[in-house]
Amino acid sequence: MLREWLNRLWGSLRRNAREREIEEELRRHLEFAAEQEGSERAARVAYGGVTQAMESMRDQRGLPWIDNLVFDLRYGLRTLRKSPGFTSLTVLILALGIGANTAVFSMVNAVMLKPLAYRDADRIVTLSTLWKKTGADQPSVSVPDYHDWHDQNTSFEAMAYFQAGDTAVIAGPAAEFAADAAVTNEFFEVFDVHPVAGRPFSEEESKSGSGAAAMISYSFWQSHYGGEWSALGKPLQLGGHALRIAGVLPPGFRFPEKTDIWFPANTMFRESTIRAAHNVQVVGKLKPGVALERAQSEMTAIGGRLEQQFPQSNASKNIKLRKLRDDMVKDARLMLYLLLGAVGLVLLVACGNVANLLLAKSTTRGREIALRAALGAGRARIVRQLFAESMLLALMAGATGLVFAVASSRALVLLAPANVPRLENTGVDGRVLGFAFAASVLACLIFGLVPAIRTTRVDLNTTMKQIAAQNAGASKSRFRQALVAIEIALSAVLLVGAGLFIRSFAALHDVALGFKPEHVLLMETSVTARMTAQQAMPVYKRLIEEISSIPGVIAAGATRTPPGTVRSNGPYWVDEAPTPQQISVSRPLAIFSYAGPGIFAALGVPVHSGREFRATDTFDAPPRAIVNQALANRAFPGQDPIGHTIAVATDSLKPMTIVGVIGDVRQLGPASEPVPEVYMPYEQHPTLSTFLTIVARTTADPGQMTGALRRKAREIAPDVPVKITGFEDRLSQNVAAPRFRTLLLAVFAALAVALAMAGVYGVVSFIVNHRTPEIGLRMALGATSQDVLKMMLLQGLRLAIIGLAAGMAAAFAASHLLSTMLFGVKPTDPLTYAAVVALMAMITLAASYIPARRGARLDPMAALRNE
Repeated sequence: MLREWLNRLWGSLRRNAREREIEEELRRHLEFAAEQEGSERAARVAYGGVTQAMESMRDQRGLPWIDNLVFDLRYGLRTLRKSPGFTSLTVLILALGIGANTAVFSMVNAVMLKPLAYRDADRIVTLSTLWKKTGADQPSVSVPDYHDWHDQNTSFEAMAYFQAGDTAVIAGPAAEFAADAAVTNEFFEVFDVHPVAGRPFSEEESKSGSGAAAMISYSFWQSHYGGEWSALGKPLQLGGHALRIAGVLPPGFRFPEKTDIWFPANTMFRESTIRAAHNVQVVGKLKPGVALERAQSEMTAIGGRLEQQFPQSNASKNIKLRKLRDDMVKDARLMLYLLLGAVGLVLLVACGNVANLLLAKSTTRGREIALRAALGAGRARIVRQLFAESMLLALMAGATGLVFAVASSRALVLLAPANVPRLENTGVDGRVLGFAFAASVLACLIFGLVPAIRTTRVDLNTTMKQIAAQNAGASKSRFRQALVAIEIALSAVLLVGAGLFIRSFAALHDVALGFKPEHVLLMETSVTARMTAQQAMPVYKRLIEEISSIPGVIAAGATRTPPGTVRSNGPYWVDEAPTPQQISVSRPLAIFSYAGPGIFAALGVPVHSGREFRATDTFDAPPRAIVNQALANRAFPGQDPIGHTIAVATDSLKPMTIVGVIGDVRQLGPASEPVPEVYMPYEQHPTLSTFLTIVARTTADPGQMTGALRRKAREIAPDVPVKITGFEDRLSQNVAAPRFRTLLLAVFAALAVALAMAGVYGVVSFIVNHRTPEIGLRMALGATSQDVLKMMLLQGLRLAIIGLAAGMAAAFAASHLLSTMLFGVKPTDPLTYAAVVALMAMITLAASYIPARRGARLDPMAALRNE
């Protein structure tokens, strides 16, 4: 059975050869019959119908449905060639929709669907701190909690913590910044990664106080050591520490982020023993056969036991497990789903437009279809033929759209926020090709099937005689108007979303930051192994003094955490000195920042009371601190904080005298509310201030001052790496995600509106053409051109009213999906909805005006004469 089917399939695929074989076989049969009957005519009469015989042989030696499909496609291709303008326009409209969908899907595929490049990646999970009261989880974990998780679980094959950074490194003649990570000894077991050169960390190297070793990435090995094996064992200076290269990791492994250097966690820094200090991230690898749900259940039980055992630090705290891939994309998932949904609406609008074009074209094919039906073609056969033409259009559009998708996906990657993970993997693979094909087929079903069915609703007698054409035209007109109303509704939904995002982005842009980023340069610095923390302080002081003397610089200072950066946070105590036993007690939290003289003037942060830090706030001076207004309001309601003391859990628990109160800064980003902050002089905490950011306020364009700052830094401290950026450029990166989604949604909305308005134009033109005799009669009976113009404009406005009513209802129903991505505007913002209604009404009237004006200028006598 299978063999017979395969033979018939092969026969259909080699159609031309099969035809020659059938003709040759029939010729031999006829020759033989002619010899028997005495003449060719007698042979043909005796043999029967040759055509019927050939059809029978084709059916026996091929698959009829494939033969019919090939015939339909060939006929459809000839038909489309006869109308190159119509074909090109239809393919272009569909290609825009399919290409845009494919481009966005290629991003979704790269970020969310492609498997991670780790062995058994589906078993790798992240473990984060879960706050039961709010239901929110944070990636940072306390080191004591990690050790308890590690020791008490039975679900994990390996578990490790890591702490990522961006630190000064000397691996050649000059210092530079490199991404590094402190890791525990099971870190590489989690990812099942082994050195391609050298060896893994030994147990001795993982112990506190041992000689520090380092792993380097393959790309770092190639770029800094030329891939030479002699790099193994060489010294590597990272921050204030000297490491020796133990091994090189395989190409492509850069976790976390784009790390180049890994070192054992407790060899360079002492592990924290404070349960309230959450400063590491945890990953683990499940044992084979252990489901995520089972592991989550066990870890929840462990979290519950820790909550009972340490009620002061672990109250309302538990553990959240998440697959590593899901954790990596959790911040980008909603944005990508939103863009995929938006571009899907664009495809629906494009399909509606093409369906309208097909219905318009069907008015010129009525006689052809009626003639085919009169000659015996069944309705299903004609529908199949028309659907084959639609499939050809969809496939051509899919191929064109794929080319468009390749180009536009590159642009999307360039425009996308830098923090979207795995975006560099965006490209065309089998899954993307499959999506493009599926989108083409789906589009064909949407725009091709219904017009094909409606087009074949013909009455042979009336169609051939062109009688009752008005009734048939009215039916098609109503259906086309319904399609356009749907297009307007879908466009309105997109336009509402774009409007909300535009208003949200404007609010984000205009929000009071608490500082003035204009004309400010940030110069990141970090000491190296050639300089101790105490030696670094004079270098930083001289750098600030010299930079302040550069013409065009009006203020300069240094801080460990400029606005938008958080490196440390924890509990604080007011007017008391906490004991070591108290540091794990759950208390109000604050962000800790280290700063120096002149920093608030350079940032443009107002000092509400007291003073800034002074040059006299040195290591041997009494401990000082400055708090922001948010902390002052919370810790000292109705009081003046100046003169009170505050203690924090950092390198010292000594109470610090509060000498100033500054204005609130949106430290966590423009979209966040100000939180309590404690500022401390970096000279009083040198071990925590080995890398600082020098802030310089200029009178000139910051871009023109970059070279002067870099030259000054090289003169004073050639071993200190620097990274200089404009503060406004840094802030622009912070709002990259809302800017990206706002831009794309606006583009998609504009494209959908343009397509919908093309549909309005086409429908009103159809109505004008269809009602030409009526218009002529009305004008002959006294109607003016203005009356006709109003009548036709009302046709377009009616479509807008119906479409907008449906679109506004749909947008309102779906608005809650956008709530987490909006800032300063509600999802049901009435101003946005009103603006969309007004804009769509005006655009619809504009699209209706040209065909309406053409109808108003008709010659009534000519119109009646044609009728």
